[in-house]
Amino acid sequence: MSENNDVKVAKEAHAYTPGLKIMRILRIRKLRRLPIPGKVLVNVGDEVDFTTPVAEAMIPGEPHVVNAVAQLGVERVALEEYLKVKVGDKVKEGQDIAGFNALFGLWKNWVKSPVDGEVETISTVSGQIIIREEPVPVTVDSFIKGRVTEIMADEGAYIETDAAYIQGIFGVGGEAHGEIKIISEDVAEPITDAHITEDCRGKILVGGSIITREALHKAVTTGVAGIMTGGIIDVDLEDLLGYEIGVAITGQEEVGFTLMITEGFGEMAMNPRTISLLKEFEGERAAINGATQIRAGVLRPEIIIPHSMEIQAEDDDALASGMKPGTKVRIIREPYFGALGAVVSLPVELQEVESESSVRVIEIELEDGSRVVVPRANVEIIET
Repeated sequence: MSENNDVKVAKEAHAYTPGLKIMRILRIRKLRRLPIPGKVLVNVGDEVDFTTPVAEAMIPGEPHVVNAVAQLGVERVALEEYLKVKVGDKVKEGQDIAGFNALFGLWKNWVKSPVDGEVETISTVSGQIIIREEPVPVTVDSFIKGRVTEIMADEGAYIETDAAYIQGIFGVGGEAHGEIKIISEDVAEPITDAHITEDCRGKILVGGSIITREALHKAVTTGVAGIMTGGIIDVDLEDLLGYEIGVAITGQEEVGFTLMITEGFGEMAMNPRTISLLKEFEGERAAINGATQIRAGVLRPEIIIPHSMEIQAEDDDALASGMKPGTKVRIIREPYFGALGAVVSLPVELQEVESESSVRVIEIELEDGSRVVVPRANVEIIET
């Protein structure tokens, strides 16, 4: 900064930041991959539906250590004398695996298997028997409707589709599918439990500026597949989850449905273009995923609506040229998390922030007319 505190702005200053996408036509490519090596079930060129199995694997079961010599009260080297099983044997929970009868059966001492599984190890050194539970089958499905374009041997496949695509700012819950149902076209209307009726079962519900605590719980009992709305109150989200949400990746929560917040925390009207686009595809089946990560590799909740419209060149001028005065942006970190505004200036010089580090910043005029200066890494372009 200069001594007179004037802010220097370079006319060609740009910051390249990924924006939230609201796209009517976009080619989507998804990698569907197993957590461990397994078997791929599809071939290049195959047409897949939302839930078509793509690959499968068997994850080894949990091991259970049985301290046999301690239970029998014998020396470790003598364990083999009391064994009733050998390595590789299949056993059932409660089955005798080692032991003895003495004094004409009056004294019995038997070690039983704690689970169904297979005898993996018998050690006369430790005196322990390890029984591993049955392998757990894991299947990865296609998630989206489309075509297989590439195979990763023993791991999975790439699926491509042409689709309408919308990203949100925050979500919880994993992957889900359902028909899109608009429950409120008024982007400023709160979504209450009255909006959620029996015909919402299995649907992805869309609309409004916020969803109430009562509506969240009714969505669970009704069997809703997903909900997209403008905002949410943090304490209502914590009530739904049963714990305070952290900063790690979301998406593993088992709340009964997938929740996608398009604007931010608090009561925030949904972007009119978002509701308009979803209205166009009402009744169509879509894939939704609430997984979110804001730090260390941005991951956004998303909804994908496959369709057969011809791909046209999209107007990506805002992203192609980066941020500049007038570019619409959203702040993605506290204390202005979720706030919308427009770029006023992009100061060239580094500025010191609260963490005492020097970073490039951006001046933004918020929707209420106030101006704030935040690190450029704390904003993203709103792609429309």
